[in-house]
Amino acid sequence: MKVVGIIPARYESSRFPGKPLVDLKGKTMIQRVYENASKANLDEIIVATDDERIFDHVKAFGGKVVMTQKHHTSGTERCGEVAKNSDADVVINIQGDEPLINPLQLNAIVEAFRDKEVQIATLGYPEISKEDIQNPNRIKIVKDAFDNALYFSRSAIPNDYHYKGDAKTFFPFLKHIGMYAFRKATLLELVALEPSKLEQVESLEQLRWLYYGYKIRIVNTTIETPNIDVPEDVEKVLKLL
Repeated sequence: MKVVGIIPARYESSRFPGKPLVDLKGKTMIQRVYENASKANLDEIIVATDDERIFDHVKAFGGKVVMTQKHHTSGTERCGEVAKNSDADVVINIQGDEPLINPLQLNAIVEAFRDKEVQIATLGYPEISKEDIQNPNRIKIVKDAFDNALYFSRSAIPNDYHYKGDAKTFFPFLKHIGMYAFRKATLLELVALEPSKLEQVESLEQLRWLYYGYKIRIVNTTIETPNIDVPEDVEKVLKLL
């Protein structure tokens, strides 16, 4: 089973332009993501970008990089373009804004594909606070008896309005960690799907896949690493380096 990690990286982020090239104690964010991902049991790491500055920088530090089209609306689409020309069996979409990504997370998500039934896999984190359960910026998951996702939401799921007691101590609430892995054939099918109304209402791309009948295996992880979404996030990462 050949596993390829693809790191989508675009320069024109609305909330933080140039984010992949921000300096984090002597190395750029994209270099730190690349180097940490390279410690996992993956056969290949590729940066997928639409910007010559990022392309040239990755080349300069010795990484593998592919220039992609500019029209993509998601990292999944950018990964799909690269996957078309890859001989990978499994493709991991590695978030380019997580410079402290832990290779153990990547190894865990790869292991899910030892099960031939798995089409898509992602991570769930059980150490979720009551505040995060109510926070619409923290995505929650409910899963079935076979560890496949039933739903993802920005709302608190399940809703505990009728539960008599402390629902958090009773039910295993899960926070979503936004790393995805796909069988190559599945990924190429997903990027051809039309957006669903469900996805647009929640602003969650993975709901499109559920809507069209794909299964998403949830792999539990005990590791959560900070991402850099806006300039204010840089300081918290610098403190951890």
